[in-house]
Amino acid sequence: MNEKKSQKIGDNQNQYVSELFRKYQAQLKGFIAKRVPSKEDCEDILQNVFYQLAKINIETNPIEQVSAWLYSVTRNQIIDWSRKKREEALPEVHNNEEDQSFISELTGLLLDEDASPEMDFIRSLVWEELENAMNELPEEQSTIFKLTELEGFSFKEISESTGITVNTLISRKRYAVLHLRKRLARLYDELLNDN
Repeated sequence: MNEKKSQKIGDNQNQYVSELFRKYQAQLKGFIAKRVPSKEDCEDILQNVFYQLAKINIETNPIEQVSAWLYSVTRNQIIDWSRKKREEALPEVHNNEEDQSFISELTGLLLDEDASPEMDFIRSLVWEELENAMNELPEEQSTIFKLTELEGFSFKEISESTGITVNTLISRKRYAVLHLRKRLARLYDELLNDN
């Protein structure tokens, strides 16, 4: 009896995932394609999203807002993909751990899906300060920071499309990060270290 019940739950789970795949795959694929240039990587990310969904037992852990959950997982998969791509593309570059921590926490805060009024307020403060700080940067530094951190492009991709060497791009980003960290230090300490 338990085996039959278990089989039925498994069938329901598979059917549920299949229905959601049919319903959301095109939308999610478009969402990913805007952020991930490679078709193969796009497919891998989409597959990972639905793999994450398949791992959840819908009987014991129903998902309240499926669409929001899928987009949240997709965004996280894109961020993970982007980080992995950067690590693969630049194994010889020694990232300053403090800079990476600052960028990771800042990006995490800006992309946090928490819709509470407090988080909305914090995000708007950070976006405003970040925008002001970005406007103080030389255009080439601002551009490389936006492309790598906010749009997920690798240094290699940017180098290929602009003709600027990877080392020059890394240097520009480093200057941008130093400026942003200095400029946002007070806000960073108040908001991120207290969370």
